[in-house]
Amino acid sequence: MLTFGFIINPVAGIGGSVALKGSDGVAVQDQALARGGIPRGSARARRMLASLGESAKQVRWLTWGGAMGAEVLDALGIESQVLGDPALKSTAADTQAGARALAEAGVDLLVFCGGDGTARDILQAIHQTVPVLGIPAGVKMHSGVFATTPESAARILEALLAGGLVRAALCEVRDLDEEALRQGIVRPRYFGELAIPEAGGFLQHTKESGRESEPLALQEIVAEVVERLSQHAGLVVLGPGGSLAAIKRALDIEPTLIGFDVLEDGKQVGRDVDGDWLENRLAKLSACSLPASEGPLLILSFTRNQGFLIGRGNQQLTPGVLRLVPRQNLWVVGTRSKLLSLEGRPLLIDTDDAALDAAWSGLIQIITGYDDRLWYRLSSHA
Repeated sequence: MLTFGFIINPVAGIGGSVALKGSDGVAVQDQALARGGIPRGSARARRMLASLGESAKQVRWLTWGGAMGAEVLDALGIESQVLGDPALKSTAADTQAGARALAEAGVDLLVFCGGDGTARDILQAIHQTVPVLGIPAGVKMHSGVFATTPESAARILEALLAGGLVRAALCEVRDLDEEALRQGIVRPRYFGELAIPEAGGFLQHTKESGRESEPLALQEIVAEVVERLSQHAGLVVLGPGGSLAAIKRALDIEPTLIGFDVLEDGKQVGRDVDGDWLENRLAKLSACSLPASEGPLLILSFTRNQGFLIGRGNQQLTPGVLRLVPRQNLWVVGTRSKLLSLEGRPLLIDTDDAALDAAWSGLIQIITGYDDRLWYRLSSHA
């Protein structure tokens, strides 16, 4: 089961109908309230959840208390775990505190409802540690992290739950200077990027006659992986399979089709290695206390139709090995057609260690082309 975080900015949009050009800051919010402004956050969040329907009950929801999430979920009969409570009159600091707590709790996706100011608060709190999806409810909507409507946000969540093609994208967080806007000056500012899920069918560059060309898609996957590896100087463990064999050839490795081959600093240091070899090598690296960005990479593909990622045909990946690889350093490659062969079922992990399987389950990125990735579920349950 996927775990989603849920945060509502309860004053989002309050300044829109009363012509205040935004809702940022307590003073503006008080002025909007005095003029009869009506916040939109809760109503827009309800629309998304109502559109999601019974699928909402397939998710484990973590949220923030009161009007920042718990009240809406409770009203719709959706169970949730409340991680904390906002101040009586919530501010940007409450949004940031909630977002940090949800990210630290390990949510697969943070769903938030607000506007550009809310997106800025989310960015400041969690950067790109977890993907986010915005439900639009603000006055100024210039950031690319929002679905077009609450209902379209629900469709993206449904696709994630059903194993649809959902792209992993980076989108900008932008906001307008509200004071300048009230003077008639449009002054947008770029603040950074957040990782988001978005609808992702077949892209034009991997298509032929309306269908994916798998040979072309594989060429793009190989080009993407080789380019990214050129920027990584550490240990790289490449798993078995035809897709990985193509990557190995591009790296000038004599490939083992059904085994594990290892690079370090761009040179092959292991061929058809076993679990003990991997664990010993990784343990030496672990003793160096490298940051995750410099730690070992594990590159895998998965079986068509069956969908096993870890636990079938790659038992060299023992629990001891996997505990020495940061989960964020797992790269999975596969074409869209290969993913569609799963018919919505999750990718599977089965290491005979239930706690490890649970820790590795959740959303993962699949490299499906050049500069193109999808979000997909990894689970210990079919």
